[in-house]
Amino acid sequence: MKKNLRAKSFISAFWIALTGGLIFSSLSIPVPWLLGPMSAILIADRYKGLTLYWPRALRDSALVLIGYSIGLSFTRSSVQNIAENLPAMLIMTVILVSSAALISKVISKLSKVDYPTVLTGSIPGGLSQMIIFAEEMKGIDITTVTFLQVSRLLMIVFVVPFIIFGPVFNFSHTANNGLAGSDQFVSDPINSLSFLIVCILGVIIAKKLQLPTPFLLGPILGTGILSYAGFTGPALPSSVMDASQLMIGGYIGMLLKPEKLERKSITITLALLSGFLLVMESLMLSFLLSDALNINIVTSFLSLAPGGMDQMGIIAHEVNADLSIVSGFQLFRLFFIYFAVPPILRWYFKRKINNKMDSL
Repeated sequence: MKKNLRAKSFISAFWIALTGGLIFSSLSIPVPWLLGPMSAILIADRYKGLTLYWPRALRDSALVLIGYSIGLSFTRSSVQNIAENLPAMLIMTVILVSSAALISKVISKLSKVDYPTVLTGSIPGGLSQMIIFAEEMKGIDITTVTFLQVSRLLMIVFVVPFIIFGPVFNFSHTANNGLAGSDQFVSDPINSLSFLIVCILGVIIAKKLQLPTPFLLGPILGTGILSYAGFTGPALPSSVMDASQLMIGGYIGMLLKPEKLERKSITITLALLSGFLLVMESLMLSFLLSDALNINIVTSFLSLAPGGMDQMGIIAHEVNADLSIVSGFQLFRLFFIYFAVPPILRWYFKRKINNKMDSL
């Protein structure tokens, strides 16, 4: 009975997501198959009489496809380019994380929510890692952290495409019909199967090593190693990329639960404002990065945008930005947030608690 209810809830959610994608596509809205399903699910999920369900396995499958697509860009020359840009990656990452910490301080004072909770919820690009961290730390409100992370992600996923296609960059969208990728899959099935096996093995190894977002990172590393070695994998058809965007868009739309939040109005307003400020800072820094590294401004902006690597990878694929540079910067920040930020936060929060105990 429970399985039947879940199946019906998923079918309802799928048709709502598909409708959102079709509407956004017909209106020529940027990245329609990500934004459309996300918006439709987000709106529909607010109705009390409607029960929606979106399997996590769908999102994981989409991450594998996106990871594979990103991994194809890691050729020998692109990896060498990434290695040369490591100092810039470190500097820009530290600036963005430090800015998030300062913005969190202001939000904490205005919203009356404790600083550790706001800071954990505002670290850019580390949604899953920061939620896990919040569960481990005592005194941090997991609901608020999840809301802040998801609302920032939603803000960025909506705002970034409109900046790229708006008057700032004046970028014109060129659709890819994906026929070449489809032909490659048909004409060379053995090569396609080899890359598929590598992607699956990448996920298994990444999970065993407890790496962040293994369904994305495993295929990136596995495909990237093959690409670096000189093997060429088939490009994914545009229809497959659209489907992967729909699977991720539906999942993100289900994440936001504002009804569970205390002090809703002010927290929602400040969360969206903090996301917007981080995007604007990334935009300003992207002009400096573009000049310093002599790269395309769109590539530079997507490299610094404080969203997730999967969302920025989708947008980069849509606008034909340099996927290797975008994913290189986003990957570096992901590892920085995964390995460096939690120990720093633990040290800071414990120090703050000890100082309070000493003052009593």
